Parts: sequence; structure tokens; C-alpha cells
Amino acid sequence: MTYPLHAIDGTADARSGELLALPRTPLELEAAIKRSKALVTKRAALASAASLIPLPGLDIAVDIAAVMRLIPAINREFGLTPDQIEQLSPGRQLLVYKSTVAIGSMMIGKLVTREIAIELLKTVGVRMTAKQVGKYVPVAGQALSVALGFGAMKYVGHQHIKDCRRVVEFTIAGGKL
Repeated sequence: MTYPLHAIDGTADARSGELLALPRTPLELEAAIKRSKALVTKRAALASAASLIPLPGLDIAVDIAAVMRLIPAINREFGLTPDQIEQLSPGRQLLVYKSTVAIGSMMIGKLVTREIAIELLKTVGVRMTAKQVGKYVPVAGQALSVALGFGAMKYVGHQHIKDCRRVVEFTIAGGKL
């Protein structure tokens, strides 16, 4: 399935495969949210499957890698990667950065490093600790570990989607909310 692409001047660039600008209307914003939520569910399922392999630390490494791919993919859907923000007019860039600071997001408009991914996963640390312990209990523990991993990744992804939504809404409204 392909999605409409839009550039700053309103033309489509079929070669790029990504949105080139912020969503401009509530309808475009809702489409970005829908695509992002589907992406979160898919990536959370894939990452949580690593809990089935009883190797110490493997699932944490997979979770870190998954977050390092998921957050930039969500940013791209909302037009909030560093490159996409750079393409905006200076006034729009200022609105994006102001709203990013106001909501306290450390992942919008930035490259996601391993350290940022680890800090983000610490926000769901209790679930992650239970996931580690649960995976060594036969059958029920592994199921619990998979469920906790899936839930933790979905939580992280959905929180980031909320942050992106707020930044875009602020920017669409011209800084007035």
C-alpha cells in the first residue's frame, strides 16, 4: 500500500518513499498517527518475539535496536526527522523546536542513539525487569515475558506518537494552542 507523499511546495516525490514535510491538515495528521500506530504494533510484536529465546541480554539488545529504528520511523511519518525539519521555513523550524522543548521530548528532531534508547527503555524499567525474570519460568514465564515486552514497546511507541502529534498540532496552529 502506498501513501500520498507531499513536499513543501505540495508536489509529490515518488522516489523518496517518505513524507517530506509536516502534516498540514488534521486529516494528514490522523493518517500519520494511523500509520505510526500500525508500525508500533508490528515492531513491538517482532521485538517481543526475542523474549522466547532464553539467552541473557538478547531481548534487551533487541529492544534497544527496535527503539533505535522505531522512533526515527515515527518521526519520519510526522515530518520530524532532523533532515525534514531542516527543509522547513525558519519560522516553522522555530515552532517545531519550541514545541519540542515545551513537551520535553528528547527524541523529536534528533538522531536516536543507543544511550537515548536505553534512557527511553528505563521509563518502562519495571516491566523490563519482570520480563527478564519471567523468561526463565517455563511456559507461563515466557508468555509473560513476551506480553510485557510487547506492552512496553507499545507504550514507548504510543507515547512518542502523542508527543509528535502535539508538536504538529502546535505547528499547524501557528504556535497558538
